[in-house]
Amino acid sequence: MGNPEIVVETRGLGKRYGRRWAVRDLPLQVMRGDVFGFLGPNGAGKSTTIRMLLSLIRPTTGDVHLFGHALRTDRRRALASVGGIVEKPDFYSYLTAVRNLEVVGALYGGVRRNRIMEVLELVGLRDRAFDPVKAYSHGMKQRLGIAQALLADPQLVILDEPTNGLDPQGMKEIRDLILHLSRDRGKTILLSSHLLNEIEQVATRMAIIHNGSMVVQGGVADLLAQGESTVHIQAEPAAKVDRVLRSQKTIVKASERVRDEVRVSIARKDIPPLQAAFVKAGVRVYAVVPHRSLEDYFLSITEHAGKGS
Repeated sequence: MGNPEIVVETRGLGKRYGRRWAVRDLPLQVMRGDVFGFLGPNGAGKSTTIRMLLSLIRPTTGDVHLFGHALRTDRRRALASVGGIVEKPDFYSYLTAVRNLEVVGALYGGVRRNRIMEVLELVGLRDRAFDPVKAYSHGMKQRLGIAQALLADPQLVILDEPTNGLDPQGMKEIRDLILHLSRDRGKTILLSSHLLNEIEQVATRMAIIHNGSMVVQGGVADLLAQGESTVHIQAEPAAKVDRVLRSQKTIVKASERVRDEVRVSIARKDIPPLQAAFVKAGVRVYAVVPHRSLEDYFLSITEHAGKGS
């Protein structure tokens, strides 16, 4: 059955609408225990991919394997341990949260009331379990959507833009819930989002797609360590610092002074020689801190992919 640690694997996955490929030859791989960030600009093909993973639309080419089972030929077993929400979750607004989940549970052959209360407790809605959903805030509806995805206790939870439209407190609640599901409940999470800061705080691995094709995939920390970094330097005297920086041909971008520090763009491998040059010049160095946000990486990767397309 293949590697049991591979939860999601796509091979040559593609979806075409007329002459336009929304997704093309996508080799996605999600490992057991991942919080997997699935990133791309608007229109990159993220939601189309998720719909194919959940068997909501049929691929034009390629295959999806979930827990080693081919979705095309063994749909029931492939989806048996999968739960998910795509875009905005819909509910019967005049029914309570409990009743909405009972309706969904009927599709699984019925779900016990104590299980419904358990998932509502998990997403922080137990106290509002018997309120009509029309009285819920947007953030509460998002959490109810996650409760719905968790109803059958899946091993893989697929969430498409779960923090979309939320205020900062609502985002934090969803972020904390995702971390809890991963660390404490042992769930594998595939998380699609355009909010890069949110992904950076929770994801262990990620993939970036552009125009429906894979650009890069791997561990978040490993990918952010590649290429250029913005280095924050606290050192004095300023004249010597500037003289050293002007002499370094490895600096990709001219230095910028922000309050009591200087910031330069440089490859990580060139940071130690820069520090040695400071020491040789008699510069007093207090801090040399490389910093590269997921947003920096994402923009550099997608801009490069755009020029190549």
